[in-house]
Amino acid sequence: MKLYTYFRSSAAYRVRIALNLKGLEYESLPRHLTRGGGEHRHGDYLSVNPQGLIPLLIDGDATIAQSLAIIEYLEETHPEPPLLPRAPAERARARSLALAIACDIHPLNNLRVLDYLRTPLGHDTAVISEWYRHWIACGFGALEAEAARACNDQLHLVGSHVTLADVCLVPQMYNARRFECDLQPYPRLKRISAHLEELPAFAKAAPEAQPDAV
Repeated sequence: MKLYTYFRSSAAYRVRIALNLKGLEYESLPRHLTRGGGEHRHGDYLSVNPQGLIPLLIDGDATIAQSLAIIEYLEETHPEPPLLPRAPAERARARSLALAIACDIHPLNNLRVLDYLRTPLGHDTAVISEWYRHWIACGFGALEAEAARACNDQLHLVGSHVTLADVCLVPQMYNARRFECDLQPYPRLKRISAHLEELPAFAKAAPEAQPDAV
């Protein structure tokens, strides 16, 4: 397997966690998102991934973009250990919380959105930071309430085992800390994330542990 990645990409971070949890070896192919106008926008990469986004997984003849699609592919091709609960309702809940992060919170605070707010819209750093924190607060407030209902052991978002929801939570918490968001209103999310970040598969996937970390 080959993974086009970037050490600070939260979407790539999710995939790295999933690969580690599944015990799968892969070759890391870093693409810097800001250097040289963004290496993911260069023609050689666009020829492989027309979306021009990170991450991208290549597994034999399969070329898969979008982090959740990649993780679902890994779940289907390497089902152990499972990242989705067995019960249909719990599977749906894990997916629901993962989507709340990956589709509602993350896209509004993605690098290309923040860059567009800066240029051409002309907003300064203070306004952009306020934008970021606003959407984190909106999303995390709902997640904190969902965790109160879905968590069984106070260490995972859903049930008592690592799920797709946890795989999405940790990178988003990392980004929230990086942008100095106030996390005090979310004690459950903080506790869950702190536990998960100590697990080897999560620690190995952390941005600081990547070969392209700068």
